[in-house]
Amino acid sequence: MKLLHVVGARPNFPKLAPVHRAGRQQGIDQVVVHTGQHYDDAMSDAFFRDLGIAPPDVNLAVGSDTHAVQTARILERIEPVLVKERPDWMVVYGDVNSTMAAALVASKLGIRIAHVEAGLRSFDRTMPEEINRVVTDRLANLLLTPSRDADAQLRLEGEPENRIAFVGNVMIDSLFYALPAARTTGFRAKLGLNGSAVVVTLHRPSNVDDPRRIRALAAVLSEIALERPVVFPAHPRTQRRLESAGLRMDRVRLLEPVGYLEMLDLVENAFAVITDSGGLQEETTALGVPCLTVRPNTERPITITEGTNRLVPEPGDIVAEIRQLRRPSVAPRPEGWDGRAGERVILALANHL
Repeated sequence: MKLLHVVGARPNFPKLAPVHRAGRQQGIDQVVVHTGQHYDDAMSDAFFRDLGIAPPDVNLAVGSDTHAVQTARILERIEPVLVKERPDWMVVYGDVNSTMAAALVASKLGIRIAHVEAGLRSFDRTMPEEINRVVTDRLANLLLTPSRDADAQLRLEGEPENRIAFVGNVMIDSLFYALPAARTTGFRAKLGLNGSAVVVTLHRPSNVDDPRRIRALAAVLSEIALERPVVFPAHPRTQRRLESAGLRMDRVRLLEPVGYLEMLDLVENAFAVITDSGGLQEETTALGVPCLTVRPNTERPITITEGTNRLVPEPGDIVAEIRQLRRPSVAPRPEGWDGRAGERVILALANHL
């Protein structure tokens, strides 16, 4: 069995790592294609080092641009790679542009597609990620789901049972794998932080592209920083939006993007996390850290029903929510969050070949 994995952006790499390790343990022929959607060290290269993955076999170097331009570059550059490699499975991850674009090309070439993290839905078509999820699931031959609610959603959409395989959450595999190393980074200690800090990540257009909204969020973070430390590793586009809006948050520790291990060290020991990231909703649940998601919806409802996540769509409500948060005594463990999802992905690929 030959696998060709396609990744492109920061959220993909912790999903690839456990599947790639499990495949390597089985002696499976594997090729990793990095589209280069995220291309700097903190957003990309560091993940391969921190998660024990060899450098990608192919880098398409598509870079950053509009969704249309980025997608077009991936379509053009990945086709000859797929024609050359002809894998038994092309494995795509999550919901970034690389995921959808690669699936479209493979489908037209008659190459089997497996989608890791299939079936998640926010039901918000204004999110580019939602479009990518729906298109990829329609094209995929095997839908590898992280939670039982994703199975149910795919059935509602008419997917046949033999194309759906529950495997659990590969992100949590990577979290368990990386935690020991994360605890040795000393990153939190270098920043002089204890367990009272609030860690922030915000990058979605709905939060950072509207000047009024980003001003409201900046004001909220500044208010929280009067009561407890606030650390904000900021995505490059978020930094640009803050600068263009002329916003300064003097009491907030605004950082450049940090590596995966450093981020885990911050999050594991945080009082709370404020985010619009999908992956952090899952990681905070696994770590038992309260999470406030600044969105009106989530494609990961299990983090609310069985986890530590709450939706707080209005910035004005965040301060009151922070003040009443309590950390659970035991971290939740939803089904399939056991560190073995990558192994189940490889087994499902072999069984459905």
